[in-house]
Amino acid sequence: MREVTYEQPLNERIRTFLRLEFLFRHIDYTLGSDSAWDSRTTIANLLEALNVFARGDMKTEVIKELERLSATLSRLEKNPEVDTSKLGQILDRIDVLVDRLYVTQGQIAQETKDNEFLTSIKQRASIPGGTCDFDLPSYHYWLEKPPQERGEALRQWLAPFDNFRAAIDLILNLIRESASHSREIATAGFYQQSLDTTVPYQLIRVTLPANAPCFAEISGGKHRFTVRMMEMRAYERPSQSTQDVSFILGCCAI
Repeated sequence: MREVTYEQPLNERIRTFLRLEFLFRHIDYTLGSDSAWDSRTTIANLLEALNVFARGDMKTEVIKELERLSATLSRLEKNPEVDTSKLGQILDRIDVLVDRLYVTQGQIAQETKDNEFLTSIKQRASIPGGTCDFDLPSYHYWLEKPPQERGEALRQWLAPFDNFRAAIDLILNLIRESASHSREIATAGFYQQSLDTTVPYQLIRVTLPANAPCFAEISGGKHRFTVRMMEMRAYERPSQSTQDVSFILGCCAI
């Protein structure tokens, strides 16, 4: 049976990483297409990623999280129940990524940020319909270039993100794999659980069957989290289900 998983980050760092993961996955989906419309979507998501990176010192945030995970995982090396070969591979991968990030000069993707062509698109992108042909004839001209030429340019602009993206993917994969799973019941569509503040919880995951008549709305912080099972109705705001709903809960802590 196909399932749908809903996630809720429990701190701002993981919230930012999830947003970047979403943007890069969207870029992956459209990057390989020959369509000019997909090239537009790729650039729109690239510009959003640049905006996220501009909001803080992402290099420091990513390195801090990698080093935190490395320290946590290193303590497992003497545990006889741990696959030391796999653990060693993960720790080596973390070390490689940390080294690559440390030698990165300046701000992330500075050369892409400074690209005047992308800057002209960014300046118009906040206006509804502002990137249409008559507003940006240079963009219209570029979109009419052969797909291979557009693809090469896009990959060049995305290349400076490669190490950061690899690091974020590794971080989120490790966090997701750390989940302890249990089957729970949202009584009348409501479930709440307190969290042990001495445990470094990062992410809450709620899994439902794809054909469930509701979706999970999760909110939470370091002390507790709440899950509401919401029913969607045409032309109305979603409302909390009155039924008991079974779901799989994953609390991710590493």
